[in-house]
Amino acid sequence: MKKAVIIFSGGIDSVCAVSHLGSDYEFYGITFSYGQKADMEISAAKSFAKKLKLKNHKIIDISFMKDLYGDSNVLTSSKKKIPDKFEYSIVVPIRNAVFLSIASAWAFTLDASLVVYGAHTGDKHYPDCRPIFAKKLESAFNQGEIDGINSKLRKNIEIWSPYRNRLSKSDLLKSGVRFLGDSIFKTWSCYSNKKYHCGVCESCNNRKKAFEKAGIVDKTKYLK
Repeated sequence: MKKAVIIFSGGIDSVCAVSHLGSDYEFYGITFSYGQKADMEISAAKSFAKKLKLKNHKIIDISFMKDLYGDSNVLTSSKKKIPDKFEYSIVVPIRNAVFLSIASAWAFTLDASLVVYGAHTGDKHYPDCRPIFAKKLESAFNQGEIDGINSKLRKNIEIWSPYRNRLSKSDLLKSGVRFLGDSIFKTWSCYSNKKYHCGVCESCNNRKKAFEKAGIVDKTKYLK
């Protein structure tokens, strides 16, 4: 069976990306602890890795990035307040490039042909979620292993996201609910680090809108 490495946060997007791609791949999940406030997502990732029967699931500690990021963004800064709608302060500098570099290195060693991350059409405000960014990274990574690829020691990789197939968050939800049922409400989207979703941050608001657009009653527990 073909192998795929997926950047697996425990949120709707990455969990439902596995559901969408179905049984065509053997999945290897990689979750990053990069100093984010919302480390509840790591617990969710562990749980869904088991539910989705990922072949392997690694949690990678790159929390040193928090010191490098400083107060450049609200997701790692202890001083900045998380907004309720998109502001550029939410963007963690080339976070997906960091994640995809590590995930792709693992993919090359596993002889995997696909690297997946959960960016979708609703992520248009994030430059490192756009398909043009993923395509250029894909080209650069394959060029970095071109001799191994040409000698058949490595497989050419494709970096895939729902965005590249023009899928929205609500599209992903429909796929996820069919596959996972009510356990989909245990995914973690919130930018804060509370027992339940805060219900007011930008990510919680996007989650609510996606359920509404998908026509799915949202049973997520929100504080507000």
